[in-house]
Amino acid sequence: MTNSASIIYQATLDHIREAIGYDFASLAFAQSAKDQFVITWQYVSGNLNERYKRIQLQSGKGIAGMVFKTGKPMLVLDVSEQLAQSERFQYPIIVSERLCSLAAIPLFELDRVTGVLLVGYREANKITESEFVELEQLLGGKFGDFEVKELTFN
Repeated sequence: MTNSASIIYQATLDHIREAIGYDFASLAFAQSAKDQFVITWQYVSGNLNERYKRIQLQSGKGIAGMVFKTGKPMLVLDVSEQLAQSERFQYPIIVSERLCSLAAIPLFELDRVTGVLLVGYREANKITESEFVELEQLLGGKFGDFEVKELTFN
């Protein structure tokens, strides 16, 4: 990422978090082939600590890895009800940032997932599907150079 892209991504994350009132917002990207396409959280807003910098995920693992693999958004209304305590270690961003209610959205480039936008709260049942209509409108179908497809959850 160029330095100007970094500034844009960080400013956009900060704006999203503040405009809607999320406690936390983050962007994950896959690293190059030489790094075996490891997925890392690269931009954050509202973080409690710096642990996100050490999180490295493979496709299909963790929130970012699952969204990368499926290309579908992920909505967790209440972590304590939807994820067993024994499974939470598989979602290090949830644990390190103490997220209780969250959504992860795939970001597309040429019909391929290239990034994941994660937004969330540190309070359960605070996130709603209708909030994503607001988020979708705020983004206008774009996040920087990336396309945000329709935000629907199954």
